Amino acid sequence: MSPVGEVLVGVAIVVGVIGAAIQVYPGSLIVAGAVLIWGAVTGGAVGWTVAVVAIAAVVIASVGKYLAAGGHLKRAGVPGHTMLAGGVVGVIGMFVIPVIGLPIGFVLGVYLAEYRRLRTAAGAWEASKAAIRATGLTILIELGGATVAAGAWVIGLLLT
Repeated sequence: MSPVGEVLVGVAIVVGVIGAAIQVYPGSLIVAGAVLIWGAVTGGAVGWTVAVVAIAAVVIASVGKYLAAGGHLKRAGVPGHTMLAGGVVGVIGMFVIPVIGLPIGFVLGVYLAEYRRLRTAAGAWEASKAAIRATGLTILIELGGATVAAGAWVIGLLLT
């Protein structure tokens, strides 16, 4: 790949890692796509190995974040129907409040569902705090996957 192409891939990776941290756009997918393009253009064992490692890191992180968040919420005693309510309100929030509506809606949905179930603000707030921690955990896991993918690209870049 030309030096200009490598710079463009690097910029896309930086934008993707930032997106994984701030959750405004699908940052991990941008990183995986950029590394995949680099790997396909570069070719050879290094290019394709880096692409596979990057995609695997993003896929594992994507699956892992949902499993970890669900497990965290279950350990906190938040039932599945509450998580579903949080997800539905989160999706609605994504359209009502651009950029930050999904996490705000998720926490609000969890609070409302738990308040309805428990009839206490304290219990609903405890479930909401667990949802906030789970959301933070998902961000860290996605950021980790994007960072591993970016690191694989840097190593591949040094090897070519």
